[in-house]
Amino acid sequence: MQITSVAYNNSQLINRYQTQTKSQSAEGEGKVAADKSQIQEFDPRQQSEIQALKDRDREVRNHEQAHVSAAGGIAVSGASFQFVTGPDGQRYATGGEVGIDTSAVANDPAATLRKAETIRRAALAPAQPSSQDYSVASKAAAMANKASVELLRVQQGSADSGSQLDVTV
Repeated sequence: MQITSVAYNNSQLINRYQTQTKSQSAEGEGKVAADKSQIQEFDPRQQSEIQALKDRDREVRNHEQAHVSAAGGIAVSGASFQFVTGPDGQRYATGGEVGIDTSAVANDPAATLRKAETIRRAALAPAQPSSQDYSVASKAAAMANKASVELLRVQQGSADSGSQLDVTV
């Protein structure tokens, strides 16, 4: 299961560039040039597009970093991104995802419950979770509920196997 950022602020602009370039890469690739003087050589429309792409790139990177930070040891990969090339020739992140281990812990409902809570926190960590993030959080809540029921059964089973008391008079 992946935690994926899918909400696009300026989908018309992004769709225009997705047909030009689309690839996935490690977090370090696709760095955006921060020099404001480079934007000056473009017309106002292009400047606006570049700024929108820069804003989206920053938002996507922050979103995915929130997932990675909250996931801790259950993240199976760092963030990977989808990129588009702007009118300035720079690549900008427009979407991303983080791989999270969402499997239950075998024969340990207490550990599964803790893991489900970590998954839920990781999914909802960004300031603006996507619909995919909410879906993952919902599945984690169901996993937690199932683990809680199983934990209660285990605890009741160990209480039943104790010594019996004779209360007859």
